[in-house]
Amino acid sequence: ASPIPKRIVEFDAVRDLVEDGYVVVSTGGGGVPVFETENGYVGTPAVIDKDRSSALMAAELGADMLIILTAVEKVCINFNTPEQEQISEMTVSQAREYIAQGQFAPGSMLPKVEACIEYVEKFPEGKALITSLECAAAGLRGETGTVIVAD
Repeated sequence: ASPIPKRIVEFDAVRDLVEDGYVVVSTGGGGVPVFETENGYVGTPAVIDKDRSSALMAAELGADMLIILTAVEKVCINFNTPEQEQISEMTVSQAREYIAQGQFAPGSMLPKVEACIEYVEKFPEGKALITSLECAAAGLRGETGTVIVAD
């Protein structure tokens, strides 16, 4: 199971470290979901969806960009068909239309695109980038990757 995060328990600590100039690595592994009880937090056997955790953290921090690294340079529609097409940029509405068409595989590209949508909807000033680790620097320069922006 990969539950969708509702909030990040350690958010205040992460925000404080970022504001103090530290580079913070967080939410990348998803983390263990917890429930708050009157006796404190109780874990449950699952791993929070890492893409959505990252999107939530980025939106709440007001990060200029959410970067989701994956195995491909760009998001594709009509994947593995003769009509395969790489997407360089799409709006939230376009991304939702592609989702409705079934363009993105569950457990693969779908959660990444959904996380980007959530980030951009919560922080419309930002933009989301999906690309590979090898192309990350070029993606940051706007040379490759798929960028998702508000409508």
